[in-house]
Amino acid sequence: MSAPTTIEWTEEFSRAVHRLIDVSVDDYYNPYRTFQWPESIEPKDLWMSRDLLSVHGTSAEQELSREQLVELSRWESVNLYSLIAHGIRELLIEVMRRIHTPGYEIPTPYFHHFIGEENEHMWFFAEFCLRYAGRIYPDRRMVFPTDDRSPEMNNFIVFSQILIFEQIGDYFNAKMAADENLPETVREVNRIHHRDESRHIAFGGKLVSALFDEVRRKHSAEEVEEVGRYLRGYIDLIIQMLYSREAYQDAGIPDPARFRATVIADPARAAITARITRRTNNFYRHIGLFR
Repeated sequence: MSAPTTIEWTEEFSRAVHRLIDVSVDDYYNPYRTFQWPESIEPKDLWMSRDLLSVHGTSAEQELSREQLVELSRWESVNLYSLIAHGIRELLIEVMRRIHTPGYEIPTPYFHHFIGEENEHMWFFAEFCLRYAGRIYPDRRMVFPTDDRSPEMNNFIVFSQILIFEQIGDYFNAKMAADENLPETVREVNRIHHRDESRHIAFGGKLVSALFDEVRRKHSAEEVEEVGRYLRGYIDLIIQMLYSREAYQDAGIPDPARFRATVIADPARAAITARITRRTNNFYRHIGLFR
């Protein structure tokens, strides 16, 4: 059973919901007709922008040949798209728990568009993986909170995790959509996802801000600080998932577990991680959760 909310939605929030619904209707497309899947993708092309690869900037990158980087880009794309597909499934479950439930009367009309669009995103990312790599990587389950917290805290954490997941994924989507060195099929799936996610992220930001106001009204400063630590940990979890032992193994890198540990520990990755998470950290600073 989902946790009910007692939030009083503002007129501004209601207007924003109706604007986003209008845009969703105007931008609607049929993904099953939109994509023209080629038989194959040129094997000599990178499938992910080089500066998005998990080895970028590290000493390990210098030890890999061009052929190894191309192969790694293939499997890191599969890892990213698998994470997105699995993550979408989990977030859909949480949104479905709340649609047409008491307290969610205002956002529910947009939830219908959100659910439909996210289901289609899950399909085309999975389709890409199955067509061009023959597999989807196993689920690295996103841990959503249990019901032992208060309803308002539960709701805030759930929609924060959805927003964080979308913002980090969109960092990759936006850059790959604009990268003219990538194959057109790669650019297209990222471009279409980025276009839709811009609406979802706008909605998520307004929803999370409203839910956080409710949390602050009903919880102590210590409890608010604790949930901030929880969400920082969740951000770290998403980043850790981008370093995939399976991707290193499929790319033919010896001792993939050791290679992963070396890449994660490389000092160059700290600044890159900061760029990937900048929008998320700035958002939570703006609403007053992160300091």
